[in-house]
Amino acid sequence: MNQRARIAMSEEEIAELLLDARKLQLGTINPDGTPHLVTMFYGLDDGRVTFWTYAKSQKARNIERDPRVSCLVETGDEYARLRGVLVYGKARLIDDPAAVLEVGLDVTRRMTGVPVDSPEARAYVEHTARKRVAYVVEPARVVSWDHRKLGGDGSVPTRDRPLRELQRDATHRRRTRHEDQGRLRRV
Repeated sequence: MNQRARIAMSEEEIAELLLDARKLQLGTINPDGTPHLVTMFYGLDDGRVTFWTYAKSQKARNIERDPRVSCLVETGDEYARLRGVLVYGKARLIDDPAAVLEVGLDVTRRMTGVPVDSPEARAYVEHTARKRVAYVVEPARVVSWDHRKLGGDGSVPTRDRPLRELQRDATHRRRTRHEDQGRLRRV
């Protein structure tokens, strides 16, 4: 089994990461062919990514012209802890006001981590929804990775960086991290 196959996530792991995360990097295509990348809070509809935006935003204009998008959800601060899901697909417009509101409520709930059942919260989302459209991403291809499946610190030996050096560096990083944590506790 090659390394790419070893780090691929199962469908359940992908679903869990999408459910646990709150933000994604949305890629659309500008008129000149360059990528347009923005961070978006998102919702889920039957496992599919949903998001909303102002109808006159650059991303909405890009999607109207070319519905192909990419959605990157990732987590991890160190190579050995990196996990991600990259969804390639087409963004399908949702312009029915009631459906836009439902997407907005889901995005807001996930974004804030609190229920939006109060009349005040719902009124705010309803007010915002008047100028928005929503999208659901119909996936064409999904790519995933979980570097934790590599074991160790995730470093890969090379001719220029032999295994002994990687092991020594990993030990040094662990010691430094523990020393830093000890200093923080004493402060």
